[in-house]
This record gives sequence, structure tokens and C-alpha cells, in this order.
Amino acid sequence: MIIAVDFDGTLCFDEWPGIGAPNNALIKFLKERKLRGDQLILWTCRSGKELEDAVGWCASRGLLFDAVNDNVPESIEKYGGNSRKITCDYYIDDRAMTPDAYNLARIGA
Repeated sequence: MIIAVDFDGTLCFDEWPGIGAPNNALIKFLKERKLRGDQLILWTCRSGKELEDAVGWCASRGLLFDAVNDNVPESIEKYGGNSRKITCDYYIDDRAMTPDAYNLARIGA
């Protein structure tokens, strides 16, 4: 399984451009999934020094990624290229909405 996870507002509570308090429950969950053999992708809008800081912050908590803002090599090989959209089984993001939730939101609009 491949899990892509956002940083700001998800792995940490927002302090952009700084780094907020850790979401310890999510960090623990992802570390457990990694131990079970899942692959993790850090999928964030951060770049440059802010991205380096985020990756280092995660590593200092024992959270290591198979890819950062990129697909894992197996996905690139499987699909014969590297699209801009991350291929994963689950996205974990504070801004995510499922299609069902979207449809319900439209009904209420």
C-alpha cells in the first residue's frame, strides 16, 4: 500500500512558514504502517528550505519517506512514466474531501 500525506495542517498543526505542534497520533499510525511494509510519500506544497525543514522534522520523529513530492519508483515503472499526480492508495490531507462528501455538500448548497 502507498500512503501520501500532507505536512502543514496534517502531520503538524499549521504554523507556516514555521512548523507547528506534531500530530503524534498520525505520526504513530504512519510509522506503524511503514513497519508493516507500506510505502510513504510526503506530499506537500513546501519547497526549498521549508521542505528540507519539514523532512528533517519528520526524520527527527522517526518518520521516513520513500518519496518526497514524487512517486515511488515502482509506480513510475508500472505506469511507464512519472506524472505530476501522485499515485497512491490513500491521501491524508487536511483539505481532502471524498466524492460522496462533495456530493452531499453540493446538495446543501
